[in-house]
Amino acid sequence: MRFLAEYLAERRKLNLYREPVVYEPVDATHVRADGRICLVLAANNYLGLTHHPAVMAAAAQAVNAYGAGAGGSRLTTGTHPVHSALEQEIAAFKQAEAAVLYNTGYMANVGIISAVADANTVIFSDELNHASIIDGCRLSRARVAVYRHADMEHLRQLLRTEPCGGLRLIVTDGVFSMDGDIAPLDQIVELAEEYEAMVMVDDAHAAGVIGDGGRGTVSHFGLNGRVHIQMGTLSKSLAAEGGYAAGSRQLIEFLINKSRGYIFSTAQAPATIAAARAALGVLRRQPELVAKLRANAALMRQKLRRAGLKVEGEDTAILPVLTGSPEVALAMANQLKKDGLIVAAIRPPTVPDGASRLRLTVSAAHDAAELSEAAVKIIKAGRRLKLC
Repeated sequence: MRFLAEYLAERRKLNLYREPVVYEPVDATHVRADGRICLVLAANNYLGLTHHPAVMAAAAQAVNAYGAGAGGSRLTTGTHPVHSALEQEIAAFKQAEAAVLYNTGYMANVGIISAVADANTVIFSDELNHASIIDGCRLSRARVAVYRHADMEHLRQLLRTEPCGGLRLIVTDGVFSMDGDIAPLDQIVELAEEYEAMVMVDDAHAAGVIGDGGRGTVSHFGLNGRVHIQMGTLSKSLAAEGGYAAGSRQLIEFLINKSRGYIFSTAQAPATIAAARAALGVLRRQPELVAKLRANAALMRQKLRRAGLKVEGEDTAILPVLTGSPEVALAMANQLKKDGLIVAAIRPPTVPDGASRLRLTVSAAHDAAELSEAAVKIIKAGRRLKLC
């Protein structure tokens, strides 16, 4: 078993070792760490709904009504009324005919892609797509043609030259999770229609963030009815846990009958589903949360850039502050924790070598004054490390 120790030693030497850190949540934007309250700038809780009274009450009521667990897979005894209701509500929200739930966003991507694609498929995948998309492609046994990030000329070239005897499937993140930029989905759809390809978009970091009422990338570009598969999660803006696929009724029936991640998993706990339903209800009733989120992100992005920090992304809640080396990313994250800020140091293999960064995220629940104070601390730490 020497390889275990050797691998871990190498991770430590390269400043790439990872371990869970325990934080005690206080509210939507604060945690208790090492005995004191810290501001969180690292969560995917984009709308700040994890501690919303209606969301917490819905989870508690579901436990009282249906128990703690689902007790079975969706195709045996695991489908409770809340599961079916949420699927209908997600379909309406995404302006699709139907939707189906998965236990996690990761499982949704793996389950969707491995069901739809096979050995005769060619998948055209953006080079910065999420790991769950990459693993879904691998599991499908399809041939994968990777195009340069958001490079539509390269995608066109691959569509034109890659031989394919079966399905062509273009897969992209809607909002890229480490860079915070938005995929050119309008151009992708035009190419897909020209070359008779199917399109799948991962809206994990787009739903609740962009588009009319936070409906995501398809809405953002006005492409309703032209994207075949919309994948999303319940664990970011909807403050719960899980994933989903939305699309035509025939597609959803196909996934229910073929997707192994759906068929062979125990259903999500009713409390989780009830919380997501309540969060979606809050978003529908309060679409101004999306505007507040964007304003908070713009405020932070503007302050950091004016100070000379290299901040990627536009118009989303993800603000990557590039550091280059993992050592600098770790040093900055550790310093900011001492200053009362929780941020994420992102290092290879999550990002390419030389592209380590702090991944800052903001929430609609953040206070503008707190964000301004946090920006001062981040700029100070960046100057100490010669990043600005």
